[in-house]
Amino acid sequence: MQTKICKVVAQSETIYVQSKKSETGKMAKSIMRLRELGGSYGDEYVCTLLGPIAEYQFDPGQTILAGLRFLTHESGGVYYQDIIANDIILLS
Repeated sequence: MQTKICKVVAQSETIYVQSKKSETGKMAKSIMRLRELGGSYGDEYVCTLLGPIAEYQFDPGQTILAGLRFLTHESGGVYYQDIIANDIILLS
């Protein structure tokens, strides 16, 4: 896991997806776009928030400390990268 200080660019609405890990059979999911600090040319990430953290709506421009997990998977000969935000701490 990598820790990054980022600005929130945008976040999707929370949706609920099927999950075998949840007692209710559903889990909250949201997609967040982040930009690392360093002006308008910082690295950007599109990451997935799962569980209770996905139910919180962050505002564009807020500064956060994000614990990001980078994963890859292959499907039909095509490789994909997934970024999961495991932890988020609001800094400002």
